[in-house]
Amino acid sequence: MPDMSQSNPCLWTQLPQSRPSPCDRYKHACCSYDGHVYILGGRENGCLRDFWKYSVVCNEWTELSCTGEAAPEELEEHTMVAHEGFLYVFGGMLDSAYTTRRCSLWVYDIGMQKWVHTQGKRSSPQTQMPSNRKGHSAVVLGSDMLVYGGFVDMKGSSQEFWRLDLDTMAWFMLSTSQRGSPGPGPRHSHSAMAYQGSMYLFGGLKGLNEQRDFWKWNSTNRAWSLLKNKSGPSRLMGHSAVAYKDNMLLFGGGRSQNSPKNCLWRYNFSSQTWGQLPVLLGSTPPDKIHHCCVGLGPSYTSNASSLSSDLHPRLLEGKTRPFKNKCFPAQLTFLGSDGAIELETFSTIKRCPRPESSELDNSKECLMGIEAQKIGTCLSFENKAFRKQWSWTEEEQLQVEEEEDDGDMAQHLPDLLLVLGGRPCATHSPISIWQMTLAES
Repeated sequence: MPDMSQSNPCLWTQLPQSRPSPCDRYKHACCSYDGHVYILGGRENGCLRDFWKYSVVCNEWTELSCTGEAAPEELEEHTMVAHEGFLYVFGGMLDSAYTTRRCSLWVYDIGMQKWVHTQGKRSSPQTQMPSNRKGHSAVVLGSDMLVYGGFVDMKGSSQEFWRLDLDTMAWFMLSTSQRGSPGPGPRHSHSAMAYQGSMYLFGGLKGLNEQRDFWKWNSTNRAWSLLKNKSGPSRLMGHSAVAYKDNMLLFGGGRSQNSPKNCLWRYNFSSQTWGQLPVLLGSTPPDKIHHCCVGLGPSYTSNASSLSSDLHPRLLEGKTRPFKNKCFPAQLTFLGSDGAIELETFSTIKRCPRPESSELDNSKECLMGIEAQKIGTCLSFENKAFRKQWSWTEEEQLQVEEEEDDGDMAQHLPDLLLVLGGRPCATHSPISIWQMTLAES
């Protein structure tokens, strides 16, 4: 097996940011969805309450609303994940008697561009719900959000492991330390990421002690296993990890907030080996801790998004999400030039309005109505569960479905790793964004 440190060099470049843009920060939360990056809260001189969307293609920021009863307050060391058109934010509330929130879970509807009310619920009368915490991790596996550890006020590092069913919004406690069964134990400021039905957790703090252990949670047998890590990164906290093809990329962090590192490590799941990636001459990565890493492009999204179980496997053709939440059926390219299918006529047909600047063929028609269900897997209405839960009006549903469809933007972006914010940060300056591209051998 060739040494990965001798191949695959990476190129680092800083992306200048013009205003309007979020200020530089650390201990914030970021995630990507459909080619855009979302950033929420964190710290500058104090705790922040702002919410932004970043267009990678245009290199432009748009500030989104973060006010109202359903929106979160100032947050730090929280998590944010994306799943089927919604952002899920958990934890990070300031420990204060003046907090105005009853829970530490918030949901943002990307299509409607608004925060929606949700409290979550207990899976049974005997089951509690997770309390507010900081420095925990959250990943999406299938239709579940898994939350591990965190720092809980007055209790310190936690080893609680929770599952939120994103279809029912019910919380379940997952066992982490059964007798004779291993587990990471109390942990915060660690990293976690999802890959092929498993969650991988690295390092972090046990109390005041930095760790470098590497764990795998198997969702099939619901068990933890400790992975070999002899040649891997040193003790770290405040680092971040993302999935890239058949690898995990781990960047930055340090032994303390005052000792950030700029090492980029790659763990290969097939060979179960670590390697530190070299940097191209003249390219210097930033020293960062308590930053966010976001992967964009097909090599990063292939394992990050979960596919709806009701999609026919032949329609997927290896893509992450070929169907948008729109009213146009996807082109069935696998049938070939001679292939043809016959769709039943729909009883209700409306023409989708388009922006004045659009040059799309005006002859396209939007197929709508209750009989649209007859085409089965040719359409995917991703948000159907939440429409019922939050009682969307017909006008609101049409607003989402009638958006211009430019295809899945994430599938057409080049493979990029973005490092957003982190310490050290520049006061009253636009957020620091570094871009990393990996040269494949």
